Amino acid sequence: MTNAINWFEIPVADFERAKKFYETLYGAPIMEMPFPGGRYGMLPSDMQNGVGGGLVQGDGFTPSATGTIVYLNGGDDLDIPLAKIEAAGGKVLMPKTSIGPNGFMAIFIDTEGNRVALHSMK
Repeated sequence: MTNAINWFEIPVADFERAKKFYETLYGAPIMEMPFPGGRYGMLPSDMQNGVGGGLVQGDGFTPSATGTIVYLNGGDDLDIPLAKIEAAGGKVLMPKTSIGPNGFMAIFIDTEGNRVALHSMK
């Protein structure tokens, strides 16, 4: 096994609002995919060499500020996506914080009420 995670899904209540938030955060389009009984959007990822994930709206998918935290890739410098969160409608809970030789992290609440984190080496 190479990675403990191979896919993740972020539940959303308002798909269009969430899609706009994550497109702003990443500066890239969220591609919609067919999903029975709901809506699904793929976050930017390299499906051949990494872990991917998506936004999902449908029965049984409820946003939450408690429970598991997904750490999204903050790119080369965490300051760049972190600066976009509040302008896009989210709320920063923990600002950029050093985790020593493992880089930096920050925690935020997205527009749907999910607690999500960012990680980068700078």
